[in-house]
Amino acid sequence: MKLLLHTCCGPCLSGVHPVLVPEQFDMTAFFYNPNIHPEEEHAKRIGSFINYSDANRIKTVINDEYGRDLFEKEVIGRKGDRCENCYRLRLGETAKYAKNNQFDSFSTTILISPYQKHDLLKKVGEDLSKEYGIIFYYKDFRPFYKNSIMLSRQLGLYRQKYCGCYKSFGGERK
Repeated sequence: MKLLLHTCCGPCLSGVHPVLVPEQFDMTAFFYNPNIHPEEEHAKRIGSFINYSDANRIKTVINDEYGRDLFEKEVIGRKGDRCENCYRLRLGETAKYAKNNQFDSFSTTILISPYQKHDLLKKVGEDLSKEYGIIFYYKDFRPFYKNSIMLSRQLGLYRQKYCGCYKSFGGERK
């Protein structure tokens, strides 16, 4: 099965990738995260993503557009739960890319985080699966979270302290 894996950062990929290898997916890691603020943080996360992907010979697609204004419009500017809007923005772009590029399925490394709204994330993935007519590959990767911390430290990957959006750490738009 051809899987497009939305990836938020190198450390989360380091926890999810080893779990997926035995499943023998034809996997491509997809970086699309307009939620990450400030721009320097965005660049650091792309760097950790590239470092892990290159070291493990993972195919990648990178949308490195810094999307502060898009984030303001599509996430902060919409009614409803901010995290849900953010999941829909990032996974929606993933599902659309997967559909348009002959992937069979899509998933996300965000499913490894014990700090995210897991059930909501799963629901968003399932909704987008129906909308785009492509399989959302769901797996609860949270049991591998501690492995991702250990691996990212061993590999010297940059580890962030917040999900990425300036609202998540109480910061303001700069």
